[in-house]
Amino acid sequence: MKIGIVCYPTYGGSGVVATELGKTLARMNHEVHFLAYAMPYRLSEFHENIHYHEVKVMEYPLFEYPPYSLALASKLAEIALYQKLDIVHAHYAIPHAVSAYLAKEMIKDKYSLKIVTTLHGTDITLVGRDPSFLGITRFGISKSDAVTTVSNYLREKTIESFQIKKPIKVIYNFIEEQPEQGSRCEELRHRIAPNGEKIISHLSNFRPVKRIVDVIEMTPKILRKIPVKVMMIGDGPDRSKAETRARELNISEHVHFLGKQENVFLLLSSSDVFIMPSSLESFGLASLEAMACGVPCVTSNTGGLTELVKEGISGYTAKVGDVDTMANLVISILEDEKKLKSLSASARSYAFENFHVDKIVPQYVNLYQEILST
Repeated sequence: MKIGIVCYPTYGGSGVVATELGKTLARMNHEVHFLAYAMPYRLSEFHENIHYHEVKVMEYPLFEYPPYSLALASKLAEIALYQKLDIVHAHYAIPHAVSAYLAKEMIKDKYSLKIVTTLHGTDITLVGRDPSFLGITRFGISKSDAVTTVSNYLREKTIESFQIKKPIKVIYNFIEEQPEQGSRCEELRHRIAPNGEKIISHLSNFRPVKRIVDVIEMTPKILRKIPVKVMMIGDGPDRSKAETRARELNISEHVHFLGKQENVFLLLSSSDVFIMPSSLESFGLASLEAMACGVPCVTSNTGGLTELVKEGISGYTAKVGDVDTMANLVISILEDEKKLKSLSASARSYAFENFHVDKIVPQYVNLYQEILST
């Protein structure tokens, strides 16, 4: 098949999933065309069967805000028509699903195009529910030929928020094996924790919903019981707040802010426990990536995280904002080497048994074939 993928290219779950999906489809000999305003994250090198089309927006003084959604629709129509795309897979409802529908309507007299929309989270729980976007979000979802969500939680929220009548299929996010990086992990561990301290990691875009200051608040509580270093991977609006709080608590020497990183799997593999205290996660891709590296997770028990983090298997959960319980859970894992090794093995096994790329991506392929046959 020829598949167009539209996504946000920035550092975030939806862009990562879209990019990894496209790379996997390309390895399966499908022809994949990415459309975005910048090269998608994790698509920085050449891949067979993958094409990238940059969407440029005309600069004009009349436009206070560049009309990206219209430029995207126009580019989509062009690529669909001349590359003979079978499917446009829109990741995130706003504006991608709507732009895809506009493109479909623009060329319908010349060419038939099918649209799959995957909802990832804040396009439903935050942006789409805003009064200024609610109607257009509902429209984009309703006009798609097929709709998927990344968790049962998000499916139910979509139906509840937008009164969607059409079927919505749950297709979870996925993971694949990464090359062994044993010697590099040991080198990194020595650099981060030169005295053999345990390493805690967190990976996100540092938005308020991620509650990264909670990770900082947990750190002195954990330090009272066990020597640790904390790797804060990523960047975003709450970074300065978290760094300030680390200085106030006099723990800056124990917390390493690493910024945005390409090889997150090396960093995750070098840690012992992963923490995700978010106030809401529609799935929790970073937790799955940690589990695949054999790193047990301590997370909040919200949204799709309860479908991913299984108590005593892949980690533990606690109520949002309960930093004391989360800190105690981390301590209970790190103090017991036997428990840490057992959780490490079971987290990895659970991740690959339930979310392996070979199990998940064929569900998308089957969906594409299903809508093409109608």
